[in-house]
Amino acid sequence: MDYIKKPELLIPASNLEVLKTAVIYGADAVYIGGEMYGLRAKAKNFSKEDMIEGIKFAHEHGKKVYVTANITAHNRDLKGIEEYFKELKEIKPDAIIISDLGVFDIASEVCPEIERHISTQANSVNYRTYNFWKKLGASRVVSAREMSLAEITELRANIPADLEIETFIHGAMCIAYSGRCLLSNYFTGRDANLGACTHACRWKYHVVEETRPNEFLPVFENERGTYIFNSKDLCMIEYVPEIVKAGINSLKVEGRMKTALYVASVARTYRRAIDDFFESEEKYKANLDYYREEIAKCTYRQYTTGFFFDKPKADAQIYDNNTYIKNYTYLGTVRSVKDGISELEQRNKFCVGDELEVMKPNGDNLMVTVKSIVDENGNQMESCPHPQQKIFVDFGVALEEYDIIRRKESNDSPINTHDLTDSGSCSSECSCK
Repeated sequence: MDYIKKPELLIPASNLEVLKTAVIYGADAVYIGGEMYGLRAKAKNFSKEDMIEGIKFAHEHGKKVYVTANITAHNRDLKGIEEYFKELKEIKPDAIIISDLGVFDIASEVCPEIERHISTQANSVNYRTYNFWKKLGASRVVSAREMSLAEITELRANIPADLEIETFIHGAMCIAYSGRCLLSNYFTGRDANLGACTHACRWKYHVVEETRPNEFLPVFENERGTYIFNSKDLCMIEYVPEIVKAGINSLKVEGRMKTALYVASVARTYRRAIDDFFESEEKYKANLDYYREEIAKCTYRQYTTGFFFDKPKADAQIYDNNTYIKNYTYLGTVRSVKDGISELEQRNKFCVGDELEVMKPNGDNLMVTVKSIVDENGNQMESCPHPQQKIFVDFGVALEEYDIIRRKESNDSPINTHDLTDSGSCSSECSCK
């Protein structure tokens, strides 16, 4: 693979803990949101202090951090954005992700030394658009999700070698063109293009005939209605060779509202797949079953290849529900180890005697049995029922900092989409509640 440069693996992070997880589990770069001007207003996002610490941690590990500022800005936003960019000038992220021309102009004036990347929200689908952004000073453009691999390959051949292509290769898909959706604003007044999307595409819909307003007719013959806008999730783990050969510089994962377990699982799996491919295509092909198995351990809505090979057809949608498939539950991340005892912050309930799985950053999985649980006051516990409680656990073996503890569920457990929006505390499905 000497003739092809290894692409960057770009992973999302909702908070400082998840950023560190992404870095340790294989990300080359992490993208985050500040407390303003990004398109994930419901995500916890980063305070100035956390952003400084996160960038320092990433840089110490040889990784990069990009900050999103990709809202569609109104006049009222401009002065605040200018002040925000003055802060970023001091904090020194590696790039700012922007979609709005006015916001781009402010960044060019206030912090020209920070790279400017063009968000997928800018709907860039042709090489003339890419070259336009290059002339303005952009170093990277995120391709619209509606582009095929053939189109990206043609695009690569018609733009400068130093203009980078970033492309989503995993995660949730949007029903609207490159995320430009008006459903949320129409129904609830919460504007998706200002970061407050309610994910109305995941809701259940019926047809109503104009003269019979109280008669709700299912779009399909199904008494529960239909989720006509509910796309499957994107997954390209089986097509890493095709992605790399198309000339994409950065492989991006969606999910700035996901848990540390999700981020670790996706980052670790794609990291290994990319590295295996660059060692030899034969090794990559030999390990396909491992990649499929590990990526299926994430929460997901069934998988699709999106627009990469053809326009999505009917089978790219999920019509009968809006739930994720959940095979594993996140229990916590090891923060430190002393005398063989692991300190962690509880994220879901588990008990003494439970058999659990440990995820290690190098790709290994280790089965352990909980020998004892002690709270921070030294009290023995049979279980840990309190969310985010600090606990000390004897797993029978000495683990390492950043090892992740997860529990395999007895069967594929569907959970509602809103259960995954808080990556810093237990979901509503947690047995603690």
